[in-house]
Parts: sequence; C-alpha cells; structure tokens
Amino acid sequence: MSLHAERPAEPDPSYHGIDPNERDEARQADPFPSIHHLRRVAPVNETPMGVWRLSRYEDCVRLLRGARCGVRHLDGRYPRRADDQGPGDFMLLQDPPNHTRLRNLVSRSFTPRAAESWRTRAQAIANECLDRALERGAIDVIADLALPVPSTLICEMLGVPVADRDRFTQWTADATHGLAGTMAPPETQARAQAAALALAGYFDALIAERRNDKRDDLLSQLIRAEEQGDRLTPGELVVQSIGLLIAGFETTIGLIGNGAAALARHPAEQAKLRARPDLVPNAVEECLRFDGPIGMTLRVLHEDFVVGGRTIPCDTEVWAMLWGANRDPAVFADPDRFDVERPNAREHLAFGGGAHLCLGAHLARMEGQVALGALVARTKEFALERDRIEWGASLFRVPARLPIAFSPA
Repeated sequence: MSLHAERPAEPDPSYHGIDPNERDEARQADPFPSIHHLRRVAPVNETPMGVWRLSRYEDCVRLLRGARCGVRHLDGRYPRRADDQGPGDFMLLQDPPNHTRLRNLVSRSFTPRAAESWRTRAQAIANECLDRALERGAIDVIADLALPVPSTLICEMLGVPVADRDRFTQWTADATHGLAGTMAPPETQARAQAAALALAGYFDALIAERRNDKRDDLLSQLIRAEEQGDRLTPGELVVQSIGLLIAGFETTIGLIGNGAAALARHPAEQAKLRARPDLVPNAVEECLRFDGPIGMTLRVLHEDFVVGGRTIPCDTEVWAMLWGANRDPAVFADPDRFDVERPNAREHLAFGGGAHLCLGAHLARMEGQVALGALVARTKEFALERDRIEWGASLFRVPARLPIAFSPA
C-alpha cells in the first residue's frame, strides 16, 4: 500500500520491491506479484526503517495468534504516531486491559446472532439500491451498493442519522490515514487530522443532543457507560463512536467493491453463484482471501520472537502481510485463481487474528453476502465498464468508483 506521494530516485533493494515510501501505481493496481516476490526471496524481512515483515501464512498465524504481542510499544506508545495525531484511544489502538474493557462494552452488538438479526434490513437496503440503479439502467457498484448498504446499517446500529451520511463519508476515508501515523506524507497527515477533528465535532454535538433522548442503539449504550463513570471517559466516548463509524463501513466498501470486481472479471464464477446461491457465503470468504481491503496488520512484540530461523527482538514492530498469507501456495492451491468453491477459503486472515481479530467480522460477512448475492441474483451477467479501477482516498484498498455493464435478470 503506497503511503508517500513522491518516488525515490532509486528504489531501496532492502525492501525487495515493496517500499511503503514509494508511490507505485502498477503495484496499487495489482499488488500480488510483488507480494509473491517478497514471500519467495525474503519471507522474514527486516526493512531499513526497522519494521519487520512476515509474508508466509504460517508465520503470520504464529504472530497473530500465538506470539506475545500487542499494538503498542512496552512504554505505551502507539507506533509512529505523534502525541497530537488523532484519536489514539480507539479500542483498535489499545492493548489489554484497556482494549478488553472497551471492546467488551460493544461486543454483544457484533456477535454472529446480532449480525444475523440485521440481515433482513440489509437485504431491504440492497434491493432498494438496486431497484433505483436498474431503473436508471446504470450501476456504479460503489455508489449504488457497496457504500450505502454498510454505511446505512452502521448508522442505524449506532443511532447516527442516515441523512448525515454524505457529511462524513469523505471524513471517514481521510481519517483512515491516521493509522499510518508519521509514515504518511505531511499533507495526508493534515487531512487525516482535519477529518478526525470534524468527526469529533460532529459526535460532540450528536452526543450532547442524545443525552436527553437515549434510545436502543449503540451510541446510547456508550453514553450510558460513560455516565457510569468508571467504564468510559467523555473523551473515550467520542473516540469509540468515531472508530465504530469508520470501522463499520470503510473496509466493507472494499470487500463488496473488490468482490464485485473479481466476479466481473470471472464470469464463470458468477454463473456458479446464479446456479447455486448457497455458494454465496463461501464466495464472500473467497473474495476476502483473493483481494481483501487490508494488506497488512501491525503488531509490536512483547517478547523475543523466533521465526524463519531468525530472532526478532522484543518491542519491535512487525507487519503481518495479510495479502501474502492469503495467497500463500503452501496453504491455498493455485492461490491466484478466484474460485467461489474453494474448500478452505474461510482459512484466510483478512480479519487479522488474536485479541485484535476484527470486531465487525460477522457483520461484514453478512453485508457482503447480502450485497454480492443481490447483485448476482438481479443481473444475468455483469462486467467492468473499464478494466482499470480508480482507487479511493482511503488508506485501505477501496475502489472510488466501479461502473459495470450488465443485463437485468
């Protein structure tokens, strides 16, 4: 994933073709050849900036599920983040016990049963979106499906007015770059910080209004926790609200958009889903494996870690290269083939692992099943109008637009 706007005069060979300081449009369009090269030549790689990278499936699993590690250094610092750089109290950026305390406040809203309870509503939203697009005779998968389904649902879950969605769509995309910290170029850091401030102002006003009108939604649940005093501070209340909003739809746009692109490029796999709708859940897992929206996840070691015959010291930052793990031929046969019937597709690591396993995994799966299932069911076939995908402003792999040519069912 490219973070910096300017290409260095000479690529640093120590990065083995994946330099996060280098803007590379070809790699953005298709990062997987570079990932395969990294996994072949340097599967356990110490980069010039001091971060280590793991790109084999087995090594990533050991890091995420077995190693003593977290997302912060032993002194409590979040990696490469200035003290004034964004909402560092969000649960995603915390280690236990704070992470456990914050996550437990909302976890029951994201269980498999809770996610399933929203399926009927998600189906209604998807059908309404497709009704309008089919009547118009044109579909942009992002604007007409991938964005409205998860963003409407997370607004309704949180208790955020859906009418305000357009106000914070750009804010959420810009705010994701706060995760890159000081690795992002100054102008990107400035946009991320401005977006975070705008979101904080929005939620400050909404929370003040909601204190006198609590409802059966996540925001009211968090306000009640804050008012209990020992469970959530006022600052944490705002930050958790912002974080849940961003996490609730930004990456799911990528799941649905990238999944639709993969299906558009593989008409035989589309045909399988039309003939066998029962394959849709497995197809979503394959979409996550084949082209998930998040390419890597960060951990900081809390003890020495031996991997690939090398010892990575305690308190070192390590990137688990999820795209490398998810296309590791040692685990996934013919890994560059998109196969909605792949028997072990669900073994992917697109949601990370361990204590920081994605809180919204069950919700994202359900939304992907509904959106992609509806798109396939309501068209005879579809294909990309242009092969080159325009990528959005997010730090993650999320298309900005995805117009498709289609025949109505």
